Amino acid sequence: MAKPVKAVKSAAEKAIGTKQKRKQIPDYIKTPLGVKSWDEAAEWLAYRNIEDIECITPDLAGVPRGKMMPTNKFTSNTALALPSALFRKTISGDYPEESGDFRYDPNDGDLKLMPDLSTLCAVPWESDPTAAVICDLVDPNGEAVGYTPRAVLKHVIAAYAEKGWTPVVAPEIEFYLVARNTDPDYPLQPPTGRSGRPIAGGQAYSIAGINEFDELIDDIYHFSEAQGLEIDTLIHEEGPSQLEINLRHGDPLALADQVFMFKRTLREAALKHDMYATFMAKPIQSAAGSAMHIHQSVVDSKTGENIFSNPDGSESDLFRSFIGGMQHYIPRALVMLAPYVNSYRRLAPDMAAPVNTAWGYDNRTTAFRIPTSDARARRVENRLPGSDANPYLALAASLACGYLGMVNGLVPTDPTSTTANEGEISLPRGLLEAVSLMEEEEAFGSILGREFIANYAGVKRGEFETFMQVISPWEREFLLMNV
Repeated sequence: MAKPVKAVKSAAEKAIGTKQKRKQIPDYIKTPLGVKSWDEAAEWLAYRNIEDIECITPDLAGVPRGKMMPTNKFTSNTALALPSALFRKTISGDYPEESGDFRYDPNDGDLKLMPDLSTLCAVPWESDPTAAVICDLVDPNGEAVGYTPRAVLKHVIAAYAEKGWTPVVAPEIEFYLVARNTDPDYPLQPPTGRSGRPIAGGQAYSIAGINEFDELIDDIYHFSEAQGLEIDTLIHEEGPSQLEINLRHGDPLALADQVFMFKRTLREAALKHDMYATFMAKPIQSAAGSAMHIHQSVVDSKTGENIFSNPDGSESDLFRSFIGGMQHYIPRALVMLAPYVNSYRRLAPDMAAPVNTAWGYDNRTTAFRIPTSDARARRVENRLPGSDANPYLALAASLACGYLGMVNGLVPTDPTSTTANEGEISLPRGLLEAVSLMEEEEAFGSILGREFIANYAGVKRGEFETFMQVISPWEREFLLMNV
């Protein structure tokens, strides 16, 4: 009987020893997201036996661009570069003609990738141990490239910092799950759930609707946890197989990074289950569009107090001016929130989307909703951005408009207590109109950057010209035999 006792004791001792060793592992190695130095990065990668690194950065559309390399190359100070022309490319992969202030670098010189080690994370859907890191871009002189999306958002955040303010945001991302569709001439269809039947519309907040995709949602949670991405809530939205993920509030750059990575994560999880996740603003003709609502507040950088509230809990003048700035400037920045021809199909009456710049208290039919909250959590929800928007640019535009309202002391209209998204549309009705309004607004030059505005406008005009080359079903249906 002595031998089994001894064997059990030995196993227990080994377990205790293993537990003690685990306790000795530094926290920066165990964390799923981000390290502070290259030395920590090397240990973090070795601990996970990472073989490859994806060095990625968002282009103007929010598409991940970059390079993959072996881990030993990544940690050996290898120079990484991308051609500058990548940030003048349309969503269709074309390079538009030069026009106005839109110009190409005559040398198509390199931009250097600078890894932001705070974004280092695993890539859980890869079969080989792989990590990813988001990169900034600098020119040959080491200066930030102002027309890249991360740099634009950083510039807006810096403007707040100069005033002693810190913006806080919380995005909500709507998206559709759709059946595989390899022929763009055919409309998208809802996928089949576990019941064997496609999900119909009208399932807002339906738990049964979520349960139809339990295994997919489990993968979304597992992939997110492995990358250190924090999901606050997940719901089924109004459209057929339309879901929404809400993220916890925090720093705008960190949240833009999370949305950027979430989009990858959701697409990969969906593909694993033989379906697509799409962030098109209006993917299905008769169904609601997909938004990226942005909750925004601003705190005093020293005290941490919400500057939207006075000490007695009442609304501050800055709160009102933030709303005034949103009302005045957002129509001029709409192309950063609604970046494609398809985006404007969502911003239509009776489609659960704003059609003007009205604001109101807990009024979901307005563009700018003030959710019910206590004074510390007072915030403005911008309901105009589409889910198709580049998260860095959408956050930059929204925060820039509020900032301009505060520094210029703008006064908002009276709040709206009735339905505000019916009738006439007072926003730009199409892509070209929105581009022109952005270019004409002089105040954007300093906070968003003139080079960015020229570059972005040129790309958007190029995308519109590409769209105009396609003959739509509407044209064939109503013009073919009638004109």
